[in-house]
Amino acid sequence: MTSPLLAVVVTVLNEGENILPVCREIHTALEALPPTEVIFVDDGSTDDTLQKLQEARSTILPGLRILVHPSCLGKSTALRTAIRAAHAPWIATMDGDGQDDPTFIQTMLKAALAHDEEPVSPLVVGIRRKRQDRLSRRLATRFANGLRQRLLKDDCPDTGGPLKLFRRELFLSLPQFEGLHRFIPALMKSYGAPLICIETQHRPRLHGHSKYTNLHRALVGVRDMLGVLWLQNRTRRPPPLAER
Repeated sequence: MTSPLLAVVVTVLNEGENILPVCREIHTALEALPPTEVIFVDDGSTDDTLQKLQEARSTILPGLRILVHPSCLGKSTALRTAIRAAHAPWIATMDGDGQDDPTFIQTMLKAALAHDEEPVSPLVVGIRRKRQDRLSRRLATRFANGLRQRLLKDDCPDTGGPLKLFRRELFLSLPQFEGLHRFIPALMKSYGAPLICIETQHRPRLHGHSKYTNLHRALVGVRDMLGVLWLQNRTRRPPPLAER
């Protein structure tokens, strides 16, 4: 069996209604991609998410890998669970609520491979130009992105965009904490990864509702931002070295 070049990683919590349509879209997107593995992490769902994932594996995605947390550990931990389990060197992340279009992964991978001769492999971020969320959430995100850019100088206009593509080993070298997924551009920049931004389509959620409120994001985000600022200031990246 050909080793996968890419792993598409999706973390889900109580997304039972969205699993099958999202998996159908991923299946369609795979036709334009090199050998790819698909990994879902069920982060402690209490609905029928796991049953729907098993149904998707038997009817839509025969090679689907399903990992399950016995309780909700958070999105960043779920991402690390999937990425540690992946066999592919490149990782593409997306949400499981139907708002992300997986066909953009092909464009993102091409951009990453075209710049893979850099000293550090690039991070490709899907930028959601026309957000299909409530006005209150769009305003909160705009404020958070502006504050992050001023403090962390990550050069990313939409650091919270779920569609991202990067090297597996680069992600695993980052310090682990819950909330990491909101600061991937800032942290990877500290490790020397160039940033590539690609405009993507953002769509309304298929079913259900967001697991986070604006207040929760704000309270947790400010605390985490200060921690990331400290990490940036303490990161020391050595220059390229030659073995003698």
